[in-house]
Amino acid sequence: MLKYYKGSLLFTAFCLALGAWLGWTITHDILGTLGILWIVAVLGVLEVSLSFDNAVVNATVLRDMDPVWRRRFLTWGILIAVFGMRIVFPLAIVAIAAKLGPIDAVMLAATEPTTYERIITGAHVGISGFGGAFLAMVGLTFFLDEDKDSHWIGLIERPFSSLSRVSGLAIGVVLLALYGISRLIDPEEAMTFIVSGIFGLLAYIAVQAVGALLEREEEEETADVTGAVTATVAKSGLAGFLYLEVLDASFSFDGVIGAFALSNNLFIIALGLGIGAMFVRSMTVMLVDKGTLTEYRYLEHGAFYAIIALAAIMLLSVRFEIPETVTGLIGAGFIGLAFVGSLRSNRAEEQGEVPLEDADPIAPTGEHLKRL
Repeated sequence: MLKYYKGSLLFTAFCLALGAWLGWTITHDILGTLGILWIVAVLGVLEVSLSFDNAVVNATVLRDMDPVWRRRFLTWGILIAVFGMRIVFPLAIVAIAAKLGPIDAVMLAATEPTTYERIITGAHVGISGFGGAFLAMVGLTFFLDEDKDSHWIGLIERPFSSLSRVSGLAIGVVLLALYGISRLIDPEEAMTFIVSGIFGLLAYIAVQAVGALLEREEEEETADVTGAVTATVAKSGLAGFLYLEVLDASFSFDGVIGAFALSNNLFIIALGLGIGAMFVRSMTVMLVDKGTLTEYRYLEHGAFYAIIALAAIMLLSVRFEIPETVTGLIGAGFIGLAFVGSLRSNRAEEQGEVPLEDADPIAPTGEHLKRL
């Protein structure tokens, strides 16, 4: 277990050391420094609690990913996650919103944290539209799959699986949600919300398009002499890398915004959320190496239920204030229930108590493991 979290623990120690230096520089007081270290630690825990479902979804893609691209995701990807999404992305929002240059945006964050917080918070509508739409597409696409034959809650999932024959249904559902929620907010914000949501849809479509093109090239290059295709799945290389990075960005939006409830200092937020991002990566690697998703077959289902819940929360947050603790508890709740359902399914299957086709819709024994 320690080998998976060794890097995260070392990174945590490094971030806490930086936090101590930063705290002393700001406060020149031991209690003030300890207070900043406490905020960094809490932000790390917050990020992990909000992103555990992200780790499960990452693992579902990484287990089929080419080893080269898997290493790139775990190296380049963590740099993008920690420095890109937790530092560069907020600064880019401030620079665009306030029409500032990169250096001026950094100076604003360092010297006028209250103004920096106000600008970031003011961009919440656009962020929620983009992230909510992208995550909704990720979640709906998982359930709207005619080849999906392993169901955790069959009463819900089987009908959705059969609806996959309706072309463009997921896009229609997301567009309808964007329009309905836009009617609840001011017209000016509504336009920003809808446009951002449309770009979220386009981002998802673009990633899928890249995957389809790369898969076609791989099939043409790896077809054997008998005409059989030995290409890997579309998400095995660049497409999977892009998919995971956009997915990670969508998951991180709520953490970046929610962090301002504890601090408006860019660097304190980056240290705390960076620690959380490292532990999420470590959990992802552990899930892949230990085959946890195969052993506990409904964890994947629980993660995608959590994604849909997070998408709904992000979209509704433009009108209703929803605490981050609620978001974290919902995600953890779905993962926990899925884990319990997996245990019950495995136990029943081992004992031969319940025929596969007569499984309980809440915690079925599973029809078979084709998808896993």
